[in-house]
Formats: sequence, structure tokens, C-alpha cells
Amino acid sequence: MSALAREPYGPRGDPGRHRSLAELRSGLQALAPEPMIRGSLAGIVRRLADGSRERLTEAELCTEHGLVGDGWTRRRPRDPEAQIAVMRHAVAELIGNGQPLGLSGDNLYVDLDISADNLPPGTHLRVGEALVEVTPKPHNGCAKFHARFGDDALRFVQAATTRRLNLRGIFWRVIESGRITAGAEIIVLR
Repeated sequence: MSALAREPYGPRGDPGRHRSLAELRSGLQALAPEPMIRGSLAGIVRRLADGSRERLTEAELCTEHGLVGDGWTRRRPRDPEAQIAVMRHAVAELIGNGQPLGLSGDNLYVDLDISADNLPPGTHLRVGEALVEVTPKPHNGCAKFHARFGDDALRFVQAATTRRLNLRGIFWRVIESGRITAGAEIIVLR
């Protein structure tokens, strides 16, 4: 049994806050476009061993450990292609519908266009003092995401018509360690 399987499930979602597919689609259309080259880090969340989430104002991104102290470090085998889970902040809030940021299990919430067209695999970004790279691993909704946000949220993030928008998020790997802070600028390096 893996270390991940022994860790608690994590926070539960509130079924009373699940949005319908129509609400999610309408909400997405109402969102302002995100910046493409210079964005910002809206939130940092560390997944703790007891399954809880810790919202941070600053943290360390490390080539060996990802977000220092996060659950990724405890998982064996560690997948370097899934070191840092990233989600667009506005989409996380749309899906969460008032639930705590971090419920989805991502590490970083960004105000930046994370679509496949804007951030294809291999793209480098400067986040605070750290340098990261977009990995090719797809970030799909899983059973936990489904349980926390419902059937329609899972269909919403996996829809073929919007898949290139990466509504569920993307993965980064750290290629140069450094400090990050909430509100830090994110610069896409072409």
C-alpha cells in the first residue's frame, strides 16, 4: 500500500454548493480574460499529512520537494511531471461556489491564462524567485474532485470543447528553487 493511500482523504465538499453544468458554463463566459504574459499568484495551498489544507502567504518551491511540506513529497513513487498542481484562481472559485480555496487539492492558484495555447508543455515561468516548467502530464478531474464538486463540475472540466483551456488545471515542475509569496508576479518566459 502506498503512502498516499494511507493518508486521510482530505476535506469533503458541500453537495449543497455544487453548481449545475449550465451555471458553470455561464459563469465561465462571464469571467474576465486572464493575462497571458504577466499574471499573479493568487493563492498557495499545502496539503498536510492529516488531509487538511494550509493556506500560506509564502512558501518555498524546491526542485527536490516541490512545494516544501506538501503531500507530493510523501507520495511514492513521486511523479516529477505532477510536482506542482496549478489551477486558475477564478475557475477554482467558480467551481467551489464559496467553499474554501484549496478544496480541489491544487497547490497554486493563479491569475494567468493557463490554456494549452498560452502555456504549452515546456513553457518556463518565473514565479517569485522560482523557475518552473509546464509539464505534459494532463491534469484531469479525479474521484476526489468529483466527490467534492459533483457530476457537472467533472463534466465541465473534462469537456472536449473546452479541454484546451485546462479548466481543471495543469502541472508544473520546479527547475530552479526559490521563495514565492501570495500576490507575486508570474512571468511567462517564451
